[in-house]
Amino acid sequence: MAAGRCLLLLLPWLVVAPHSPPGCKIRITSAGLELVKQEGLRFVEQELQNITVSDLHGKEGPFHYNISQVRVTDLQLALSDLHFQPQQHLAFNINNASISLRFRRQLLYWFFYDIGSINASADGVHIHTVLQLAKDGAGRLKISNITCNASIARMHAGFSGTLRKVYEFLSTFIISGMRFLLSQQICPSLEHASLVLLNSLLDTVPVRSDVDEHIGIDYSLLRDPAVSTDTLDLDFKGVFFPRSREDQELENHAVEPVIKETERMVYVAFSEYFFDSAMHAYFQAGVLAIELQGEKVPKDLEVLLRATFFGTIFMQSPAVDAPLRLVLQASAPPRCIIKPSGTSVSVSAFLNISLVPPGRPAVQLSSMAMETKLSAKVFLQGKALRVQLDLRRFRIYSKQSALESLALFSLQAPLKTLLQLTIMPIINERTKKGVQIPLPEGMDFTKEVVTNHAGFLTVGADLHFSKGLREVIEKYRPAPTAPAEPSAEPSVGPRQL
Repeated sequence: MAAGRCLLLLLPWLVVAPHSPPGCKIRITSAGLELVKQEGLRFVEQELQNITVSDLHGKEGPFHYNISQVRVTDLQLALSDLHFQPQQHLAFNINNASISLRFRRQLLYWFFYDIGSINASADGVHIHTVLQLAKDGAGRLKISNITCNASIARMHAGFSGTLRKVYEFLSTFIISGMRFLLSQQICPSLEHASLVLLNSLLDTVPVRSDVDEHIGIDYSLLRDPAVSTDTLDLDFKGVFFPRSREDQELENHAVEPVIKETERMVYVAFSEYFFDSAMHAYFQAGVLAIELQGEKVPKDLEVLLRATFFGTIFMQSPAVDAPLRLVLQASAPPRCIIKPSGTSVSVSAFLNISLVPPGRPAVQLSSMAMETKLSAKVFLQGKALRVQLDLRRFRIYSKQSALESLALFSLQAPLKTLLQLTIMPIINERTKKGVQIPLPEGMDFTKEVVTNHAGFLTVGADLHFSKGLREVIEKYRPAPTAPAEPSAEPSVGPRQL
């Protein structure tokens, strides 16, 4: 009874699973799907051209016939459609297509033997496929299932040669047999193209990868894709982590991105959590620190610092001529704030100023706190999301006393100049590489437009195929498994009949 009561108490929690907000969200619209259809149609044509049809042989009265070496010579897939189907599906239809074939014929009639080629065409070809999309165990988008139906309305063949009348007599058997065999090969070919080849393309989407030597990013899907009649939405975790502690992640309390637009081919949304987790990971990795010493300290600033701390330096004689060392280090993970008016980053840090006499311990002159606000320009280039930072506000104060804070007032302007001319270029050089957006290889963004919202920003863009599907798939095509035993070459003489 007690166990039953516990189960009843837990039931609401089991039924209503918590919704994890994404740090990154991607929406593909009908306009983007139309571009994918154009590239995908070329891929389907190439796959159907590689259809292999089994040999057809039989006997009708005194006639023995064999049809072999069937190959597709031409396809006309004029009427095609690729559209979203609500829940988790993509529907791909081809209507009233035609397939031209060429095959080898062999006929044995009593003592007469005939061999040659036949041209045939399959008309009124209809193919209906539905692809089911889902999140796999690794958090990657995959085609989990496919349903396919194919039919051929009519088929024609042109016979010639001395035994043309005989072939016309046998055409009913030959054509119906070829029609059946061809229709039976269309769906298996498309199933292999989807579940094996297209999934190998989706394998090129980064899920958990290194950004640099310090941090990595997790782009695993949080849930199965959400498909409406006009859009496909993908919710990614979008969290950075320090590579030294890959299991450590920042908890997401940010606003969930909401994409309402459908005009562009694709939209990518990033919440404040996406950027906060990056800065938190860098902070945990211990790399949010910059040290300037000796000649790296600007000369004008060094003169001012020595004048400001002259008394302290004089009391530390004979270390007056020792090099200065400035250590600027974040005291807490920086925070990102996204508003409709723009994006900014708040940084709390401390600046330690020391003398470094050769062969002697360093002498600390001052330790001051800094509050800085940076403006952030976020932009997309190719598939790389990049950030350009600029100093907006800057304030220093002493951690020891208000009197010392007043004495530091004269350092406000030169230290701000130091940040603008020396520190900010170093930071922007580190962010120059950016981070990759989870798109398959060969697909890039163009005509990007960034729009800020409350708590998140969106990038609307069009898509561009820098590489064809076939090129990428061939690069990552799974290696074929060798057959257990080599098959014998078929005979081409009349004995095969």
